Amino acid sequence: MAIDSPPKNIVIIGGGIIGSTSAYFLSHHPAYDPANTTITLLEASQIAGGASGKAGGLLGLWAYPSCIVPLSFRLHKELADKHNGAERWGYRGVHCGQIEMKGRPVDKGKGAPTTERSGDSVSLQKRTKEALGQLRAAGVPKDLDWVVPEGVRSYDAMGDPDDTAQVHPYQFTTSMAKLAEEKGVRVVYGSVTDIKTSGDNVEAVSYAPKDGGETQTIPADKVVISAGPWTRNVFPKAPISATRAHSVVIKPTRPVSNYALFTSIELPSSNGSSKGGWRGAVSETVAPEIYARPGQEVYACGDGDRLVPLPKTSDEVEVDEQRCQDVIDYVSTISDELQDGEIVAKQACYLPNVSRGSGGPIIGELSSIRGVVMAAGHTCWGIQNGPGTGKLVSEIVWDGKAKSANISSLSPAKWGL
Repeated sequence: MAIDSPPKNIVIIGGGIIGSTSAYFLSHHPAYDPANTTITLLEASQIAGGASGKAGGLLGLWAYPSCIVPLSFRLHKELADKHNGAERWGYRGVHCGQIEMKGRPVDKGKGAPTTERSGDSVSLQKRTKEALGQLRAAGVPKDLDWVVPEGVRSYDAMGDPDDTAQVHPYQFTTSMAKLAEEKGVRVVYGSVTDIKTSGDNVEAVSYAPKDGGETQTIPADKVVISAGPWTRNVFPKAPISATRAHSVVIKPTRPVSNYALFTSIELPSSNGSSKGGWRGAVSETVAPEIYARPGQEVYACGDGDRLVPLPKTSDEVEVDEQRCQDVIDYVSTISDELQDGEIVAKQACYLPNVSRGSGGPIIGELSSIRGVVMAAGHTCWGIQNGPGTGKLVSEIVWDGKAKSANISSLSPAKWGL
């Protein structure tokens, strides 16, 4: 049953996956009437400009936290069925596995193998019967034929299309925002300068317009803080920190099967050679994640870092070219298709982490300011848990409490908020 006094002005801060799915579910809730309630999605730079546009987009029933994962995984399927997500944002089931490999030497920074070429072509020996036999002997599934067989040490399945799926994060996030707009949500671009209160109640949100001009104020009796790693800029007490992550997008030389791989790659040592080595004769192990996507595209990411502080907006995120090249070099050691593929994008983003307490994310209404709902700190599972979070936010706002999942463990009160 809806709350007695429906909000007249709802402001969502942040146009990433959490803000966009919150806008979608708030505007698709039965209680929403655009004649009586105004919903504003306030974004500093661009919809999906941060991690929500540059993440891997992996979905899994085995993700965390367990209290919202099943809800969100189911909603992904329902949204895809309802809005043609397979075509619109690349929704599909995928296989997922952990693979341990010994990398072969490559010319770092070039993506070129040290093995001989014939013109512009590279031998696809792994597709011979002998090579495929090597993959089968190592337990690699039959259709995972885009890793070099001689490098495989072990393979362990983690998931299949029944419990693992994927979306293209940029396409999904922007689609959620667009579908919300079609229901009457207003998208405004500007950076929040203040959340105004009257006593213990939220009253308005002020922001500096992206295109310049004087500070503007939007009346608000409900505010959703979903600013990802920028949450502390909006609400300084929030225990949210930021980790930078680099990734690349590669168009492989041929279509590859739908696998998401968590790798462990022992890089080849140089042993005195000028080619192929990373750090002398001592081997190094790296763990890039590699996700095949629809449309002949492969996403790969490396480790995070905290070398560069979080900038003011996602437009100002600094990309370390060498970190991106490292990821390219790593995946080139285990796949011809990736080694000789076209580099489509080199990119970086910041992931939001809950910096103290018992993990996260933080989802719920603040006890310190009535009318303010926090939905932040989703780490690398923001895309996976976006729909579930958006659904729960809509229930908190319209129904007065979360109904679709028990999220008491994620309450802001656990962090003193």
